[in-house]
Amino acid sequence: MAARNYTRLLAIALAALLGAFAIPASGASAGQTQARAHGAIVTKGAARRARVACRRAHRHGGSCRASASRARRLRNHRTHRGHQHAEEPAPQPSEEPSAVPPTPQPTPEPAPEATPEPTPAPAPQPEPEPEPAPVPAPEPEPAPAPEPAPEPRPTPEEPAPAPAPHSIYWGAWIGKQLTGEQPPWDMTAVTKLEEMAHKKLSIVNFSAPFANCSSSPCSFYNFPANEFNAIRSHGAIPFYSWASQSIPSTANEPNFQLSDVIAGAYDSYIRKFAEAAKAWGHPFFLRFNWEMNGRWFPWSEGVNGNKSGEYVTAWRHVHDIFTSVGATNATWVWCPNVDPNGEFLNLASQYPGNAYVDWTGLDGYNWGTNPAKPDRWRSFDQLYRSTYDKVAETIAPSKPLIVSEIGSTEYGGSKAAWIRDALSKIPSQYPKIHGLLWFEQFDDGMDWPIETSTGATEAFAEGIQNPAYAENSYGSLPFGPVAAPG
Repeated sequence: MAARNYTRLLAIALAALLGAFAIPASGASAGQTQARAHGAIVTKGAARRARVACRRAHRHGGSCRASASRARRLRNHRTHRGHQHAEEPAPQPSEEPSAVPPTPQPTPEPAPEATPEPTPAPAPQPEPEPEPAPVPAPEPEPAPAPEPAPEPRPTPEEPAPAPAPHSIYWGAWIGKQLTGEQPPWDMTAVTKLEEMAHKKLSIVNFSAPFANCSSSPCSFYNFPANEFNAIRSHGAIPFYSWASQSIPSTANEPNFQLSDVIAGAYDSYIRKFAEAAKAWGHPFFLRFNWEMNGRWFPWSEGVNGNKSGEYVTAWRHVHDIFTSVGATNATWVWCPNVDPNGEFLNLASQYPGNAYVDWTGLDGYNWGTNPAKPDRWRSFDQLYRSTYDKVAETIAPSKPLIVSEIGSTEYGGSKAAWIRDALSKIPSQYPKIHGLLWFEQFDDGMDWPIETSTGATEAFAEGIQNPAYAENSYGSLPFGPVAAPG
């Protein structure tokens, strides 16, 4: 009995001992489970607080991974829509550390956050995202990192805008076909051309010789003050083509040779004309004895008994009379004809010199295959480029240039395309050209006016809308030579 009781007591003691060991094991397992659960709660809470901090930082101009990514997309969108080229890619951000603090070690208490509570300044990041900033980032403090640049982030510097095309006076030498009379005697014709062009012109050309010798004695043309006033009242600049000849005009006029001008046969007339020009008191263009390098006018060397060297001498003689009376409001335009084939007189020998010329000029037409004078179709470049280069780069590089007469036929190609090409290239590829006068007349059977077809009219209107072609705001220019438009 005693042995059994002892055995029973021993078993109970052993069971009690085993139970004592089992309870701590169970408690450890439960504690570990609770610690894991608590650790998960701590991690989720930290993530939630990080998101709150991120939103608060974003409101105060700070940054986190989400806001940085969104700012980069916004910057790229602005760059795409701006006036920037993509020669250089935008700087790519380096891999930035997470704004969420690391998960703390499992403890009964929540782990402290990696950064302090944000103050009015944006929440700091461990390291700022590398990006251009208007000012250098401050030196990092021992604890928080320096503040990132505020939003919006600066975009790369925009390139300087391209220079505006140079300005060009534009106008025409208008015939009778629009109203039955030429301007400036009927300025309604100017208005009709402007209606077709949808733009007001800034210069009007008309012409006269020294004299009318259709009856004897010859009658000499006075300075056209009334006609100049009509043009100036319209806001445009008079462009007067004046020739040392008479009408009816022929290539052989023995009373109007260059030697007659040089000898002073017409000095009293020229002086009276110059004095009237000075008295009028406003600037105007004076294109004297134009297209001298050809052989179709009586003032060219080699025709009408004119000798080599007399063209320049006659020009200087007339110019000196104007200068002597103080008529410096005359703007002297030296204007040869284009010479794409190199068949006319040498231009350098015909140039009076910089002291006697204010502007240079060029005349040139695309005759195409018009039956009135068949030639061949030539582009604006084919007609003008070689002579333009010679005048603008070699003979008179310091002078502005005006295309004093220009036109195209409908025969042999598209007149509309020709006009569009010319009006586009002049501002962009011919920088010395500061004036353009369309030859708006039916002349010698040629169809020069812009209204010969709907396509030609529309092309002219479209091309002349280029802001390089100046409108009429020149009625109050000061006394003196006309300057190139600014």
